[in-house]
Amino acid sequence: MSERNEFGTFILGFTIGALAGAVTSLLLAPQTGEETRQLIKDRAIELKEKGAESYEETKRKAEIAYKDAVAKYEQFAETTKEKAAEFGQQVKTKVDEIVHPAEKAVEEN
Repeated sequence: MSERNEFGTFILGFTIGALAGAVTSLLLAPQTGEETRQLIKDRAIELKEKGAESYEETKRKAEIAYKDAVAKYEQFAETTKEKAAEFGQQVKTKVDEIVHPAEKAVEEN
């Protein structure tokens, strides 16, 4: 969850920086007020579209990473389950090898 917050903070900072840079460049350019307002409006729309595209791309990548992590977890869990069952069987076999002769020896005495 911390990575998610850090990424959100990064995107917010990036967007604010881009907006500040765009507004500054527009305000320093020699134009009429109407032209400047139109340019600011156009740039704001452009930044909004880029932000939406960036969000969608990031969301898509996050979904892929999530699905990959789930698949790896499920594979790991299955492998662990198999190894545990295998180990349990080995322990049972060893216990049987030790206990049965001991039981037999006790019965004979």
